[in-house]
Amino acid sequence: MCGIVGYLGNEEKKEILLDGLQELEYRGYDSAGIAVIEGAKLNQFKAIGKLENLREKTKSYHTEGFGISIGHTRWATHGKPTELNAHPHLGAYSYVVHNGIIENYQELKVELQNDGVTFLSQTDTETIVHLFEKQHKTNKDVFGAFEETINRLDGAYATLLITEADTETIYFAKNGSPMLIGFNGDDVYFASSDTPIIGKATEVYYLEDGDYGYAKQGELKLFDANGEKSFTKQTLTADKISAQKDGYRFFMEKEIYEQSRVMGETMMGRVLDESIDFDEIDNALFDGIKAIKICACGTSYHSALTSAYLFERIAKVRCDIEIASEFRYKEPLLTDDTLFITISQSGETADTLEALKMAKRAGLKSLSICNVDNSSIVRESDAAILTRAGIEKGVASTKAFATQTMVLWMLALYMGQERGTVSKELIKTEIEAMLHTPKALIVTDELHAKLHRLSKRYLHGHGFFFIGRDIFFPLALEGALKLKEISYLHAEGYPAGEMKHGPIALADSELFTIALMPKTMHYDKIKSNVEELSARDATILAISPEPFDLADDFIQTKYSSHPMVEFFEMMVVTQLLALEISVRLGNDVDMPRNLAKSVTVE
Repeated sequence: MCGIVGYLGNEEKKEILLDGLQELEYRGYDSAGIAVIEGAKLNQFKAIGKLENLREKTKSYHTEGFGISIGHTRWATHGKPTELNAHPHLGAYSYVVHNGIIENYQELKVELQNDGVTFLSQTDTETIVHLFEKQHKTNKDVFGAFEETINRLDGAYATLLITEADTETIYFAKNGSPMLIGFNGDDVYFASSDTPIIGKATEVYYLEDGDYGYAKQGELKLFDANGEKSFTKQTLTADKISAQKDGYRFFMEKEIYEQSRVMGETMMGRVLDESIDFDEIDNALFDGIKAIKICACGTSYHSALTSAYLFERIAKVRCDIEIASEFRYKEPLLTDDTLFITISQSGETADTLEALKMAKRAGLKSLSICNVDNSSIVRESDAAILTRAGIEKGVASTKAFATQTMVLWMLALYMGQERGTVSKELIKTEIEAMLHTPKALIVTDELHAKLHRLSKRYLHGHGFFFIGRDIFFPLALEGALKLKEISYLHAEGYPAGEMKHGPIALADSELFTIALMPKTMHYDKIKSNVEELSARDATILAISPEPFDLADDFIQTKYSSHPMVEFFEMMVVTQLLALEISVRLGNDVDMPRNLAKSVTVE
């Protein structure tokens, strides 16, 4: 999740930008850059890798007097981490930084190329600056040209633009990606979150979706679809760690709440009206492929297990799932008609990386699903799909699991689409469900409050069973893992139909059963399984859109139109339950004992 900073004023601009970007490192990035206009002079610097590289490039550069400036840390979504792809992006006389994804950038890019524009990068962002300069040719009013540019953009964006056509003004717009404006006297600051401007600005305004405008020294004009609007400044907090958490108690809690938004970014430009499109994939990747083998660890393994149902059901291709740490030592049979997929949040998971190298040595085509571009697994793979989840600081993965599962769902439909194994009707049904998913991920105050109240009843006992069928079995595994990781309570995930094959022997009033009971999939069968547990006096927490009389506790979900929509809604419930139980037990939710975020050794 990229970071933006901007400053307009008389202070040393380079240091304000670099210090601000440093405060945004927690969001994750692979390159960084700044641009400054002082008088008629425009300077820009970019570097890949850590901010130290950008500091080194700018060590002999200093600013003085009034000027305007913008900076950016980039997490790649379109194009590799290179200096050309790093922000700010340059037109003939303007610079732009941007967070989010411009969904119609390909259409805009073709239009601009037909007008003779040459693109230097592979990014969607570069279209903004060229589109602005095209508009400026016919509309000499700079703000009017910027306004026309924003009206042409589809998707999510927080963007800042500076131009030699108006060297005293920063132009800004926000839709779907966070951005705020800070104030200190006549000085104006912009940032993706509070942390870069704490200690610099004294007041802040949090931009709303659809807001745009311009800032000059001592003046800010704000507009939305209804025209110019007034705004009220707030006092800026002084606590940087709290600011990074955006008011949430823990990073994990923040990341659970972020899932609805990041899921939109995962789908942007990929889920179209009538098809799935992956720019990252050459269709030749599927030539000669008769089977899929997916290798992963931990939470990523659970997303892989979920996708096995989807690949076989939708794409009609055999899909085998392997635990990476076991795969390496089983002397696996690997044939070149198998597509080898690896999944990793960090892209550095040691067992998964070694499994990928084994597959490469055996001559298999490889595809990685990862959250970090330029990571070891991405570099090693023939192709890669980024999940676009942004950085995840909580050790117990939440939004990484959600976005991995979405990418795999999209990939199953894409593969079925390319192989001709899905009908237009099924494609339409699946796409409608995908587009509905962000709503299913929204955490309501009522839901969170109820889980907070319920959590006090689940602090003792001899363990938890999370049970589900079909795709809800991997979700049961993931729900149990989340609880184990942060509460240190024993929890297991089981296929509901396996209860009578041994586990039901544990059933009594001190066994807590978390039952995933979707209306769209095998409801009557799992209901029967839960009734058997209830008859043995197990304590039942049922999660379902359908009321269940035998439940001791019941969370009623809203959606029952498609199994995957139910899947994601129930996923949020299990994440929040684990969080609230852990909080009541007094544990460190973000840094649970004995665990690391990225497992880079065996």
